[in-house]
Amino acid sequence: MAVVDSQAPGAFWWAVPLLLALVIGLLCPLTGTLLLVQRRLFQANLISHAVLPGLALALALHLDPALGGVASGVGGALVADRLSRHAPAADGSHEAVLNTVLAGFLGLGVLLIPLLHLRIDLEAVLFGDLLAAGPTDLLRALVALGAVLALLVGRYDQLVFLGVDPAGAAAMGVPVARLQALMTLVTAFTVVSAMAAVGVVLVMALMGAPAVLALVGALSLRAALVRAAAVGLAVTALGFGLALVPAINLPPGPLIGVLCLALLPLANLVSRRR
Repeated sequence: MAVVDSQAPGAFWWAVPLLLALVIGLLCPLTGTLLLVQRRLFQANLISHAVLPGLALALALHLDPALGGVASGVGGALVADRLSRHAPAADGSHEAVLNTVLAGFLGLGVLLIPLLHLRIDLEAVLFGDLLAAGPTDLLRALVALGAVLALLVGRYDQLVFLGVDPAGAAAMGVPVARLQALMTLVTAFTVVSAMAAVGVVLVMALMGAPAVLALVGALSLRAALVRAAAVGLAVTALGFGLALVPAINLPPGPLIGVLCLALLPLANLVSRRR
């Protein structure tokens, strides 16, 4: 994992990592807010752990690791959905199945690395290496952000209906299964795009905490999305800025994760005051 080098060459070596941090600061909270209002945020956690086997296989086959990660993440979500479909939720079996699939895919990914004789910085995959990010990482994040915005523009009313009343949306002819499939795909793109910034573990903090704070007192999904994006931008910018302070000299990914943790007491305080 990268730590700030105050002697790094180039006056603007931090420009691409900063832009990536800001794009991820928009992307993750937007996706997280959509998932949270649909009560499906755990799916993002599952996908974030399920991308590793696909990354390893893609690298072994000399393919784009992002494609492998997205395919593996979506595959993990489908496996979890199939295996948990008949598991009763009342006794916790449903949650147990989901957590087992999560751990199983993560374990498979870790095992594939030595089996395929790959050289992967597992710490960077799990916790990010933002200061080493390049233009390809930024482009990937911009494409993912574009996909989320396109989904919001094209299906906003349906997404609102789905978040408020899934059964009613289905009864009124809203393509619920198609929307959920699109959300799964967009979530996988989001997780893979955020890997360079905060890793597949800390991405959950950036998807969840700004959304929790933004939803307090929000009168509409649009307002919650705008608030979540603003909070995400502030958190990523502050985390990146702190990482550049020589006296701190810590990796920005974990700093962003800790700042997200600090948002939860703030959300609780705001909720109590309202």
